[in-house]
Amino acid sequence: MKSKFLKFAIVASAVAFVNCSDDSSASPNFDTSHMNDPILSSSSSLEVSSSETITPASSESVMSSSSVAAPASSSSEALELASSSSEKQIESSSSETVKPASSSSEKKVESSSSEAPKGIFLASGKEEEKDLLQVEYKERTGWDGAGILSYPKQLSSTQKHGVIVWGPGGGTEPGAYGGMIKRLASHGFVVIALKESPGDASQAIKALDWLEKKNKDPNDLFYQKLELTKVGCSGHSMGGLESEQAAIKDKRVFTAFLNNSGDKNGGVIKNFPEGKTAAVLYGEVGMEKPNAIKDYETATNVKSCLIEMTGGPRNNSEGGYGHGSGSWDGMAATVAWMRWQIGGEEFRKADFVGTTGKYIDGNIIGHQGKWNTKCKNF
Repeated sequence: MKSKFLKFAIVASAVAFVNCSDDSSASPNFDTSHMNDPILSSSSSLEVSSSETITPASSESVMSSSSVAAPASSSSEALELASSSSEKQIESSSSETVKPASSSSEKKVESSSSEAPKGIFLASGKEEEKDLLQVEYKERTGWDGAGILSYPKQLSSTQKHGVIVWGPGGGTEPGAYGGMIKRLASHGFVVIALKESPGDASQAIKALDWLEKKNKDPNDLFYQKLELTKVGCSGHSMGGLESEQAAIKDKRVFTAFLNNSGDKNGGVIKNFPEGKTAAVLYGEVGMEKPNAIKDYETATNVKSCLIEMTGGPRNNSEGGYGHGSGSWDGMAATVAWMRWQIGGEEFRKADFVGTTGKYIDGNIIGHQGKWNTKCKNF
C-alpha cells in the first residue's frame, strides 16, 4: 500500500473486558472507510494504510481509559514499531484474573466436572456471552517470549483442558484481543495467543510445539493436563488465515474459526483433511466479505459454516458490522463453536446447523442486529 504505515501500537487493555455480563466487550475504534480491496491471502500479510482504522462493531462498546490505536501495517517496519511500543505500554502480569460472572464458586465448578471424568473440561454454564471462571493472563510468554497465555486459575485434576491458538490481525498486537482471549480461557480452555500471524501456520505450529513440551514436563503446571490431539485455532483477519493453514498442515488442529477473514485465492478450506471442520465469520460490510464467502463456497466437501453479522450500527464509517466485528461484538460465536467442536457439547450443533437457531437467525445478544448462518456437510 502507498499510504504511510501507522506508527503506533495497540494497547492491550483497550479491548480486555473483565467479567462482562453480555458480550459487550470493548472493540477498538477502527475505521475501514478508506481501505483498498481486501488483500487477505494465505501468502501475504494484511496491509493496513495510515488512513485505515477498523470500525467499532457496536456503538455500545466500552473503552478503557487508555485509547486504542488502529492496527499498524503488517510490514517489518510496523511489526518493529508494535514490538517497541508494546515494551513500553504493556506490563506483564503473572496472575491477572477475571472475576466469575456467576455466583457459583470454582470449587463447585470442579465438582460438577468430576461427575464426568472423561473428556474435555468446560466451565459450568452455557452462556458464552459471559466470563465464567477466574483466569490467569500472562503476557510476554510463549515459544518466542512475545505471546500471551491465558487459562483457568484453577486447573482441573480430573479432565484435560482443550487448547485454542489465537492469531492476531496483521500488524496488531495480541493484547488487542484480551477480551476474546480471557473469555475463551474462562470457559475452560488454555489459550495461547501469537505475537503475529504470517498466514502460513508457522507461528501456530511453533506455539503448539511449545505447549507440547510443557504438557510432557513433570515439573510444569500443565503436565498431562492438555488435550493436544484435538486443538482449535482461531484469529482475526490474518489470524484467520493462520488458523486455516494450521488446520491443513498440523494434524493436532481439528477446527479453525476465522473472524473477519478468508483466503482470496480461490479459498483453502477445501484443502482441509477429511473430518476437520471450519467456520468463517464476516461482517455485512466488512472488507473480508468476498474472501469469506469464496473460502466457504469452494469447500464443497468440508464440514463448515458461513456466519454473517447483520444489522450493525450505521453511525460508523463502514455503515454496519465491518472488519472489526467478529472478535469483539461477535466473540460469543467463537466461544460457542469451540465448546461444540473441541469441548464436545453436541447440543450446540442446533445453534449453528439447521433452519433456525441461536447463531442461524437469532439476535446478537447484547448488541443490535442478527446472525445469518448457513452450514453444510454436518
